[in-house]
Amino acid sequence: MVETAVDICVAGAGAAGLAAALAIAQSGACVTVLAQAETRDTRTPQDLRARDTRTPQDLRARDTRTTAILGDGITFLDNIGVWSELRRLSADLRAIRIVDARGGWLTAPEVLFQAHELDRAEFGFNVPNDPLRAALLARAQAHPAVTVVATSDITAILPSDVSVTLKTAENATFVARLLVAADGRRSMARTAAGITARTWTYDQMAIAASFEHAAPHGGVSTELHRRSGPMTTVPLPDTQAGRHRSSLVWVETPARAAELMALDAEAFGAAIAHHVQGLLGPIGEVGPRGAFPLGGLMATAVAKGRVALVGEAAHVVPPIGAQGLNLGFRDAAALAECITEYGERDPGCAAVTGAYVRARAADLVTREIGIDLLNRSLLLDFLPVQGLRGLGMHALANSRTLRRAAMQAGLRAPGRVPVLMQPLANRR
Repeated sequence: MVETAVDICVAGAGAAGLAAALAIAQSGACVTVLAQAETRDTRTPQDLRARDTRTPQDLRARDTRTTAILGDGITFLDNIGVWSELRRLSADLRAIRIVDARGGWLTAPEVLFQAHELDRAEFGFNVPNDPLRAALLARAQAHPAVTVVATSDITAILPSDVSVTLKTAENATFVARLLVAADGRRSMARTAAGITARTWTYDQMAIAASFEHAAPHGGVSTELHRRSGPMTTVPLPDTQAGRHRSSLVWVETPARAAELMALDAEAFGAAIAHHVQGLLGPIGEVGPRGAFPLGGLMATAVAKGRVALVGEAAHVVPPIGAQGLNLGFRDAAALAECITEYGERDPGCAAVTGAYVRARAADLVTREIGIDLLNRSLLLDFLPVQGLRGLGMHALANSRTLRRAAMQAGLRAPGRVPVLMQPLANRR
């Protein structure tokens, strides 16, 4: 057995884990990333009810999803050295349109949030997931302070007062002074650290796809708030042939999602056209689809002992308001800053992890409550709830001051902005 002592180990090489490694390395600390082979789950609702006979190779399908990364997240990607490669693959988000498509007596007015009302060119960019992770991985592999170690599996995680020991299937052992847990919602590291998590589910499935359309999107993302959940179109760059494209996240009941996943591409495109009501003109070619169940997770703490959680190891939220990976990037930037400020002698000391818990508390609580309430308000037909939603949308539609406040709250977390999320010219 080979045993390696390291200062900081990151378990997991998804976007949040790689971003954390690069953010920490930016301060000069050395980081080892244990990158497990991916087995991405792309099953449809029908597959979820059947016995799964696929091999790990079958599961390594291309991720067709995209992520809307907001302003501070784009600054963060630029500061860790990956944004220039992703810019040409990404579409700018200049406006967000909210449409009440629930029907019924209390239909609220459309609300249009525009970046120029905040004196910004855009709120952020819609970035394809696979190129995002590829750019982060390439940067990590090239960074002199980051070592990426491939492993088929992490078999054991053993925390102690002075270190965390990780064992891999290849019979290697790593002893770290700080473990950054980026190993997803079923985090072995979170369990090993004794951190509990509250989980919940929704009776919803989300379908992710991309599609071509005749009318230009104009950099506008549209959220149709429907009884079964939101249906969101997000701009993508035009094809090389000049055809307009958008990505789609369509939330439905599991039964309806199964029906939609069973449709051929032409029929699925017709279903999109029916719901978007001509906003993007006739619908053209539809790309591959994936479906996943919706639920949520919130760890009771983002750190304990010498283990710090980032990304979905710490929190999972529904795909509403573009908060998921943006939260993970804020985790990465905040943890890197805490290590820089308090971890010169020991990156896993209580001062570092305690500061990290405090730095992330307000942001995570407010996002969890806000997103959960918004999603559940769409599912409830209780008249007072719908009345409150309608009044809120009326107020936003008619008050520039309220729209500006809502946009600022969506773009920026409460409290201090980590250095890596500040443009170089703004740093103090």
